[in-house]
Amino acid sequence: MRALSGILGATLALVALAGCGTPRTGTGGFVAGDGSITVIAPEEREPAPVIAGETLDGEQWSSESVDGLVIVYNVWGSWCPPCRAEAPALQAVADATADRAVLIGINTRDLDRAMPQAFVRANELTFPSIFDPDGSLLLAFAGQLPPSAIPSTLLIDPQGRIAARVIGVTTEATLLGLVDDLAAGG
Repeated sequence: MRALSGILGATLALVALAGCGTPRTGTGGFVAGDGSITVIAPEEREPAPVIAGETLDGEQWSSESVDGLVIVYNVWGSWCPPCRAEAPALQAVADATADRAVLIGINTRDLDRAMPQAFVRANELTFPSIFDPDGSLLLAFAGQLPPSAIPSTLLIDPQGRIAARVIGVTTEATLLGLVDDLAAGG
């Protein structure tokens, strides 16, 4: 029984650590998304689920508190090198679009708050991130976000509908363009 528990534990650990995206990329077998962008036509958009939870700072956050703005969800983990690479772009977008968008991180697969809090401090991030160690919030986006697509970014239009996604690392220019289009009614 002890051997079976050990095998099960090792298997679960490997599954939890696997990925940081979908397709394979070049260095060291690291898995990363390809940066593909999907924009959904306004007439085909579905209502976004309510996302709520406790931030890394212990505050409560809910998408129900956001009205008339674009919501930019960024799924990340402190263990994910591409997440570190895109952090400055996310902060720049949060700063540049504060009048028309809310950027909220969804921190996943970090087992405690210490590492993601250190990540936030090291990258000087001022936007909040919900702590989602088991990925349960991501289940609300089943069919929209592949579960291993970390980092990934999902944009919700001002009407509360799923409007766009980026699988993999995004850029400041990409996100600014998407936010501006959605805020303008696109």
